[in-house]
This record gives sequence, structure tokens and C-alpha cells, in this order.
Amino acid sequence: MGIVSTLLATLFGGGRNAVAETVGLFRENTELAAERQAAYRAAALGQFAAEFAVERKGLFDRFMDGLNRVPRPAMALGTIGLIAAAMVNPIWFSSRMQGLALVPEPLWWLLGAVVSFYFGARYQVKSQDFDRSLAQTLGRVTQVGRNLEILAEVNSSNAGNPDLSAPDNNPALRDWRDANDG
Repeated sequence: MGIVSTLLATLFGGGRNAVAETVGLFRENTELAAERQAAYRAAALGQFAAEFAVERKGLFDRFMDGLNRVPRPAMALGTIGLIAAAMVNPIWFSSRMQGLALVPEPLWWLLGAVVSFYFGARYQVKSQDFDRSLAQTLGRVTQVGRNLEILAEVNSSNAGNPDLSAPDNNPALRDWRDANDG
């Protein structure tokens, strides 16, 4: 009894648990891993919240934002409305189109310039965003190159180990194929 109790006191006594400490060297502590994961998720959610936070805008800024959203839907719905009007009442539609035929050409050029500037400015903003993301992607090229070099080294170090997922290197797959082909 004395040897067993001494052995158990050595393993589990003194406020220590030698078995748990030894297992902790080979297996991750799931409770601490859950705490780390919770902290990681909280930090990620905090980052998302900061990224998508809406700043308080004044009445004029909100009005202008709403007004800036009107032209594209108005043009799309107006075009659909013209098509519907042409089908419902062709005479009424034709008389309106005759009125458009009387609009002077410089006024059409002016309308084209206004629409082009409106959509051109939007295109420029989107193009600049694309250029910015392209620059960020190109900034990662050196890291990708290093990663590819590391992968090539790992692949060359495994040259003696055949890839058993390839059908020609796996004897079991080769035997099964030979048995089913013939």
C-alpha cells in the first residue's frame, strides 16, 4: 500500500497533476483553445463593426446621398415605361417621339455629356478602387513567391515517397484496374 500511495502522490499529489501536464505536451488544451478562439472571434467582430460603422451624417448629406441614388433607377424605369407606353397606346407614344425629334442636336450633345460625366465619375471611382486592390495584390507577389519556393523544397524532399493518390503509383489501384479491365 505504501508504494502505491507514494506512486500516486508523486503522479497526482502536491497540487500538481503530472499526467495532465505530460498529456498537455502532446495534446492541445481544449479549454484554452476555446478561450483563444473566442478572443479571436471577438476581435474579428470588433474589426468588422469598426469597418462597417455608420458615421452620423447631417440632414443635407443624407438628402444628397438619396438624390445621388435616383438617376440610374429613374433612367431604367423610364425606359421600361416608354416600352410599356408604346405597347399600350402607340398613337400617344408616337406623338411624344415626334416631339423628341424636334429637340435640337446641341441639346442632345449636352444631355449626352451630362450622362457621360455622371456615369464616368462613377466609373472613375470604381476604376481607382480596382487599381488600389490590384496594387495590394501585387504587393503580395513576393510572399507568394517565397511560399512557392518553400513548397518546391517540401516537394523535392518528398521525392522518395511516391504519391499514392496517383493511380500509377498505387499498387492496389493498379491491381483493381487490371482486374476490372480484363
